[in-house]
Amino acid sequence: MDDRDILELLSEDARHSTADIARLTDRSEAAVEEAIADLEDRGVIRGYTAVVDWDAVVDDDERVRAHVECNVTLDRETSYRDVARRLAGFPEVEGLRLVSGDYDFALEVERDSMREVSRFVSDKVAPLPEITQTVTHYIMETYKQSGHRFDDGDDDDRLSVTP
Repeated sequence: MDDRDILELLSEDARHSTADIARLTDRSEAAVEEAIADLEDRGVIRGYTAVVDWDAVVDDDERVRAHVECNVTLDRETSYRDVARRLAGFPEVEGLRLVSGDYDFALEVERDSMREVSRFVSDKVAPLPEITQTVTHYIMETYKQSGHRFDDGDDDDRLSVTP
């Protein structure tokens, strides 16, 4: 049986109970629990996280988030997977993707200041022999993440028109 419906429900809201998922997928609770356990064991489900609007946290110390583009040149002994393992090993790297287009890797980095992000990129990422160029973009505002909008939904900037 395809478990895509369970995965879609969990990715929409990881707080769905097994009873809710069973009702929504027309399965028994035991079948849902077994499917989820199997998905976790196979590494399909890697974890459960909350989507946090850090800008809404009053005592957040203004954590700096950045998107770092990395260009790579490979030799005969090194693969993209090898470079990815090294980059993913840095605790500063929150996300890492191999992408198509003008650059090879997209890193999501989070630190306490722009200086720390810059230092991380210049001291740890750029010196890797396969990395030929980096471009850092600092994230100024987040409007949507993991399918969740961060606006309050009540803003309507249109002017009212009356006859």
